[in-house]
Amino acid sequence: MQNSPSPAQQRNDDDEIDLGRLFGLLIDHKWLIAGITTSFAALGVVYALLATPIYQADALLQVEKKSSGMPALGEMAEMFAQESEAATEIEIMKSRMVVGTVVDQLKLTNVVTPNYMPVIGDFLARRAKEQDRVLIENLNVSQAELGKALELEIKDKIFTLYDSEGEEVLTGVVGAPAEKGEWFVHIADATTPNTNSFTLIKKTRLKAITDIQEELDISERGKQTGILSASIQNADGNYAVDVLNAVTNEYMLQNIRRNAAEAENSLEFLQRQIPTIKENLNDAEEKLNQYRLESQSVDLTIETEGLLKQLVDLEKQINELSLKEAELSRLYTKQHPSYQALIEQKANLQADRKRLADQIQNLPETQQQVLRYTRDVEVNQEIYLQLLNRMQELNVLKAGTVGNVRILDEAVVKPEPVAPKKPLIVVLATMLGGMLAVGIVFVRAMFNRGVETSEQLEQEGINVYASVPKSDTQENMNEKLVKLAKRKQTDAVRAPLLAKEDPTDLAIESLRGLRTSLHFAMLEARNNIIMISGPSPGVGKSFVTGNLAAVLAQTGAKVLLIDGDIRRGYLHNMMNAVNDKGLADFLAARDATGDLNYKAYTQSGYVDNLDFMPRGTSAPNPAELLMHSRMEQLMEQTANDYDYVLIDTPPILAVTDAAIVGRYAGTTLLIARFGMTPAKELVHTVKRFEQNGVEVKGAILNSIERKASSYYGYGYNYHYGYAYKSQ
Repeated sequence: MQNSPSPAQQRNDDDEIDLGRLFGLLIDHKWLIAGITTSFAALGVVYALLATPIYQADALLQVEKKSSGMPALGEMAEMFAQESEAATEIEIMKSRMVVGTVVDQLKLTNVVTPNYMPVIGDFLARRAKEQDRVLIENLNVSQAELGKALELEIKDKIFTLYDSEGEEVLTGVVGAPAEKGEWFVHIADATTPNTNSFTLIKKTRLKAITDIQEELDISERGKQTGILSASIQNADGNYAVDVLNAVTNEYMLQNIRRNAAEAENSLEFLQRQIPTIKENLNDAEEKLNQYRLESQSVDLTIETEGLLKQLVDLEKQINELSLKEAELSRLYTKQHPSYQALIEQKANLQADRKRLADQIQNLPETQQQVLRYTRDVEVNQEIYLQLLNRMQELNVLKAGTVGNVRILDEAVVKPEPVAPKKPLIVVLATMLGGMLAVGIVFVRAMFNRGVETSEQLEQEGINVYASVPKSDTQENMNEKLVKLAKRKQTDAVRAPLLAKEDPTDLAIESLRGLRTSLHFAMLEARNNIIMISGPSPGVGKSFVTGNLAAVLAQTGAKVLLIDGDIRRGYLHNMMNAVNDKGLADFLAARDATGDLNYKAYTQSGYVDNLDFMPRGTSAPNPAELLMHSRMEQLMEQTANDYDYVLIDTPPILAVTDAAIVGRYAGTTLLIARFGMTPAKELVHTVKRFEQNGVEVKGAILNSIERKASSYYGYGYNYHYGYAYKSQ
């Protein structure tokens, strides 16, 4: 004897994920998964074909190094050379200063969109020989209509404009301006081969700028290469090219204007300095000449000339730094590192100059004065000549300014659209369909609490006497009978009795095994009456009852089959009988003699040794009829006259008829349908019978299907060499 698993072990088993069963579920529902996946793939293909293609235009620019504003000041200028960073140039190119000018140039505040039929309209229009086009030269709308969708209709060069509420506001002729109050429209040209209806939107300037900024994509190629790649994506390739060319050209022009402005500022600064330097030079020369005449000293000693040369060089460098400081003061604060470096170097030169001044103090007075005057002359002369040269350079620079930006590649649109990516869309749609299909299968399996194995019922304490496999004939018959029962037309179609029509069917073989099990189960029963019921309709009670009766009769035993479902019974369809009178009529009538004469309500001949009592005329009070004393007398009499009496009853959870009939039966069996009847429902059915004093012997698991999920999850149930799997 094996010990049954404990409840804790069962809970642990329930918590585990049965990968084998999940794999089997996928195999069982392979056609559902394939159908959903194929549908999504087809939708992906349709979307990829109908979606509006997006084209990309791209351009290439170079940003060269930008030198200091005063390169002629010497080697010191190299310290302050600056390199234009890509991030800065990208922000300049996307600024409102540049993009706003483009919006004004191309009139991008006016947006016209053709109106086509839904879904396929754009697809057909793209393949037309001629495209729809409306060129808006000028458009003014009321403030309340800014940014709103207006409707424009053009027929035979006559246009009509409607506001966002659908009210007509303006009518005019294409090619001529039209005005009415705040509204002004000038349509320069219009081509309408595919549609006469358009949506017109007047954007605000800021909205148009923002839209272009969002579409514009600019990045640097590599690191510190100074090469900028700019691109725009749009459904209209020509629009993308025009906008991108306008942006790059405007960016280059503003760069040129900026460089020219720097040269102009530097030139103005030098022009202000030259008169002062010229005056200082004249004063210095006059003082030197006057002193020489007064002191009659002309020449300097060799020592004095050396000091003079050093002093002049220092003064020259200090003046250069002073000029540079004046220029830097327009660009930076004194806390800037470049400014601080200049001040520090200037301080060092001034210290050297002070040292030379101390040496000069040791010279004779005459030599000191001559040296000072000569120094002033030479320093001012050097500065004056330097400024004159710089002015010439700046004039040349201003006249030939080209900026430090150049367009390497003008905007062109790629011939193939960059979006949508049709193969990727189809692949993603197929993957989505597959995942959705798998999800549906798993969710359905999760919510399907139907009995799948006999072990599930045995764990609930319900004995399983037989597992009846599903057959095609059985399935077709059940579908017909269920439809007929729903339409209350049970007499319309004759359903075959499987035990007679196909006695070799595996379902009938399993009922023969049940016949043997019943023989031993009824040894302790109080009579030979067998009642078969179930928890709900559609589980196969009538099928099992009718075919079991036929199988029992085939052994030579005398069998009586009673259709106890006097509400909607349809066993007469299986038994090739008429339903003119039956159980309901017997219970409602009495012979003149007062004796029971149930034989008058039975029929025979369809199957040897098998008599059949149909349900008879439908009664409005079936429960009261079944509780009549004639029912008890009928059961006692038939139990004596037959070896087996089988009664098919309606589901116990729907009506109480089965609980009434069960009091007369010695053996009560329940039918559970594979994958449909929950185990808890069957447990509740057993409790319902027990509450009415009816003992349930066990259950029959009906319509077991052969499925991969059972193979991988639960294993096989074997019947006569064939493997049937529970799902």
